[in-house]
Amino acid sequence: MDFQFRKRESEVKEGPEKLRYSRYYEHDGALRAYANRAMILAFLCVPTTLLALGFAVYVRLQPPTVVRVDPNGDATVVGRVRPEITAVRGQDSEPSEFEKRAFVRRFLERYLDFSASNVSRNWAEGLNMMTANLRRTAFAAMQKENTVGKIQEDQTSSEFQLRSLETAKDDPLAYIAFGVKELHHLHNQNETIDKVVSEFHVRLVEEKRSEANPSGLLVGEYWERIIEGEKRNWVLQQTSVAAQQ
Repeated sequence: MDFQFRKRESEVKEGPEKLRYSRYYEHDGALRAYANRAMILAFLCVPTTLLALGFAVYVRLQPPTVVRVDPNGDATVVGRVRPEITAVRGQDSEPSEFEKRAFVRRFLERYLDFSASNVSRNWAEGLNMMTANLRRTAFAAMQKENTVGKIQEDQTSSEFQLRSLETAKDDPLAYIAFGVKELHHLHNQNETIDKVVSEFHVRLVEEKRSEANPSGLLVGEYWERIIEGEKRNWVLQQTSVAAQQ
C-alpha cells in the first residue's frame, strides 16, 4: 500500500510527459514563429499578385481581334500589319507581277502623298526610283518652277488614294492607275481644299537586281492628266486599293 501511494504521489508531482517538457513561453515562441512564417509568405505573395493583376489589366486593354474575310475566302486580321514576303532570287531573274505592282504603287504613294514637312524626303525617294535621265528631267523641272519652295510656303499637303491599278494592254511593263489627290493649301491663315482626280501612266524598266535595288525595277516614264466627266465620277465611286486588301 505504501509503495502504491508513493508511486501515485510521484506521478502527480511529475505530471504527464508533455507537461514535464513544455513551458508556456515555449508555446508562445512557437506561435510567434508560425506568425512570422505566415507574414513572410504573405509578403512573398504580394509581387505575384501585382504581376497577375498587371497582366489582367494589359489583356483587358487590348482591342478585340477583328477578322475580315474577302470574297475570295482569304481571312485577314484588321489593323495588323501584313508581313513583307521576300523571296531569294538571282540577280538575273525577272521581277514577278506582284513585285511590279508593288513597285508602282510604292512610287505613286511616295511621289503623290506628301506634306510641307516631308515633301523633300518623299520626292527624293521617288526620284531615286526613276532612271537617271528621267530623274534629271524631273529634278530640273522642280528647280525651275521652285515647286518645293511653293509647297513649303503655302503649307501644301497632298493626301493620295490609289483607286485602280492595271497593266497596259500593249506593254507588260506599263501600268495605268487612277487616283484621287486631296490638296490642302494654307495661305494667310486661309485654307483651300482641292480634290483632283487623275489618270497616271507609269512605265517600268528592268535592270539587274542589286543590294541597292533588290527588285531590279526603275520608273522609265511617268506622266499624269486630270480627268473630268463620267470617268471622274467612276473613279470617285471606286474604293481605294488599300481598302480592298
